[in-house]
Amino acid sequence: MTTATLTAPPQTPRKLAGAEATALLQKFPPRQNLDSWFMTEADTDYVLDTLRQHPYRAEGNSAQSTRMVGARAILAWLTTFPGSTWQANWDASPAAHSTSGWHRTVLNWAASEIGRRPTSACLASGTLALICADVIRPSPAWLAASSSNALRPAIAAARDPEGFARLEAQFPAAIRSTRHASAGLKAAARLLAAFGGRVEDIVVGDLLALLQETSHDGARGVRLAYTALRELGQFPPDAPATLLRLQTRAGQVTPAALIDRYHLRFRPIRDLLVDYLTERQPSLDHNSLINLSAALAKNFWGDLEHHHEDITSLHLAPEVAAAWKARVNTVTRRRRMPNGQVIETTTPRSSAPAVKTLVRAFYLDIAQWALDEPARWRPWAAPCPITEADCSDKKTKQRQKTASDQRTRERLPVLPALIRVADRRLKEARTRLNALQATALGAQFTVLGETFTAPKGTSRAGLTGQAYDASGRRRDLEAEEKRAFWGWATIEILRHTGIRIEELLELGHHSIIRYKIPTTGEFVPLLQIAPSKTDQERLLLVTPELADVLSAVVTRVRGENGSIPSIPSYDVHEKTWNDPMPLLYQWNVSGDRRPISSNTVRDALNDVLMATGLTDATGSPLRFQPHDFRRLFITDAILNGLPPHIAQVIAGHSNINTTMGYNAVYPAQAIEAHRSFIARRRSLRPRDEYRAVTSEEWKEFLDHFERRKLALGSCGRAFGTDCIHEHACVRCPVLIVDPSERDRLVEIRDNLNDRIAEAEREGWLGEVEGLSVSRDAAEEKIMQLDARQKKKDSPVFMGIPSFSKVSVRTSFATNRA
Repeated sequence: MTTATLTAPPQTPRKLAGAEATALLQKFPPRQNLDSWFMTEADTDYVLDTLRQHPYRAEGNSAQSTRMVGARAILAWLTTFPGSTWQANWDASPAAHSTSGWHRTVLNWAASEIGRRPTSACLASGTLALICADVIRPSPAWLAASSSNALRPAIAAARDPEGFARLEAQFPAAIRSTRHASAGLKAAARLLAAFGGRVEDIVVGDLLALLQETSHDGARGVRLAYTALRELGQFPPDAPATLLRLQTRAGQVTPAALIDRYHLRFRPIRDLLVDYLTERQPSLDHNSLINLSAALAKNFWGDLEHHHEDITSLHLAPEVAAAWKARVNTVTRRRRMPNGQVIETTTPRSSAPAVKTLVRAFYLDIAQWALDEPARWRPWAAPCPITEADCSDKKTKQRQKTASDQRTRERLPVLPALIRVADRRLKEARTRLNALQATALGAQFTVLGETFTAPKGTSRAGLTGQAYDASGRRRDLEAEEKRAFWGWATIEILRHTGIRIEELLELGHHSIIRYKIPTTGEFVPLLQIAPSKTDQERLLLVTPELADVLSAVVTRVRGENGSIPSIPSYDVHEKTWNDPMPLLYQWNVSGDRRPISSNTVRDALNDVLMATGLTDATGSPLRFQPHDFRRLFITDAILNGLPPHIAQVIAGHSNINTTMGYNAVYPAQAIEAHRSFIARRRSLRPRDEYRAVTSEEWKEFLDHFERRKLALGSCGRAFGTDCIHEHACVRCPVLIVDPSERDRLVEIRDNLNDRIAEAEREGWLGEVEGLSVSRDAAEEKIMQLDARQKKKDSPVFMGIPSFSKVSVRTSFATNRA
């Protein structure tokens, strides 16, 4: 053991709050401190003799002398307090309830009673020795407030060296020599000091109790220790997957607790609302249940009780109902001015139709349930004061549609600039980080016109990724590269898929699958979207551009063993933790694997936008939300000819009107008119035309497309028709040229030029005219191929495969096979 100062500056702990933390503490209580144990019952001579023995003896005679002086003084001082054990004396003393100031009390007492005044260093060393020898056990709050770095090595050496070595080996190799691993071991040492035992005796409740008393800086060490002990198999299977953000996690709240947030006075209505929420709970996610409770208990009945103190019935008088509807249509905000004056402003409530819809559903549900369970619901059945017209949100949706279209029209043209900046920022961030990693410690280096100085040491975790710029300001180049990468990856994935942000964050390694086409045997990569929000699975085709991005993400998040670590994620809709999954959106924060939050994704997007310098129509910086890319994807897809009903399937919408609401180009009336026209035309056609095809007809259909395969690509003539251009394919306007056959087409054009030159020399003017038509057709097709490739290479290309591209790739793969 070493001598060090054990000081405890006051800190403000963050108490665990919320239903989830409360439930965990009830389910996993901490170990109870015993009233007595062997060392706390030992007499003074035995304790002091123990401190002279290994492993409690300090290194060096001077340090040991300091330790013994402090231990004698503290033990003598503790005898002045009531109690039959040293722990009882400690609990009765001021030291157990205050982490600062008690040293001075001991010093003053020793000067007057013993006649010799020890130093503060003696008392700190003596206290540390008594804790390590298990003579006294301070509370978790006392230990959490201590800033001593000596407790961890002293407890490890004195109590359980093998256990601490096993715990440290469980930490990721990249952080074992960092301060984060030290914080995790310190958390374990504090638990042994507070509850006794060995590392293998630590339970879930011990860590919860310590986390409750730990400041923000120390919470990371507690979480790291918890994760390591859980992976060692020390905790039961139903233990929480992680303690991440436990202080702010509300978890699922019971219907009664949701209603009681608003302190309703009339108990029968309060009980009715609790019963109603309980009845609706199985069909709603927890977030929707919270919104329903707020609408009924706060916006509806709580508002009525505030304005009508004697109200006791759901049967509202017309004037009461009218007054409530007028109040719910507006919201009053109060703002305090610099001079202290409070100004109230009233604005229309955008959620008013939704609130009235929920209240109307409440009345109608009770009326319906009263028929099925009269004894339970009939006493509360009452005429609904809200009509269907009151719930109309047509104007609100029109305003939202207009605002949404305006956002899309502003952002679609600048998407290429955003993509270029994201790619440039990632390359620059990687260049800076690579230059730092190639520079010796303490040396200067210049990269991209900036001069940096590498750190002189790497004692702090993550310092290898940090450097000092010319002004002496420390910059975390590793963190900048992380933010730049995830900003780039987010933009690329969202623009190629149009998925929601919650679907993006739920993508896992198992989401990337492949499908084998039965006819050709070709494998097609697909992206499986299975969002927890809708529970509706859909599959998206992975384009080559999207495949490159997904490959970069997978390569980045692979673990040391080559696989993607499985980590738990939080379901924001159900307020619960999902089972561990190999999520693509995860990163390592000080050795703690955790999912990337939606706020981090938004911050990364904002970083890219700030670098672009783009502004909106008002001159303010242009902002992109992740959902904007969904609107851009659907708009661009329909603009480039994708049928709206196919866009609906790709976007995962249950109603095509929702899809058309995202589209900022096509008017909804035109789409509906076209769909009606198709329906009317089909109704006038003979029914035989819509019969199921026979196997012979299907074979004839496939054979037709097989006969359309050509050296330069494929023929685009209609089904069931023969070639009417006498197989002059170069001249034919329906020839679909495969981009991979461009060189062959160039060779044909050059050959035609040679033949034209020969015909001109020989005077074959008729041959010149015919060959010139073929050459011009070849030139035109080459220009079309170049234009198509240029569009594909442009940043705005969304990667949606056309029919021609699919058929050409299939035939090419078949020929090559």
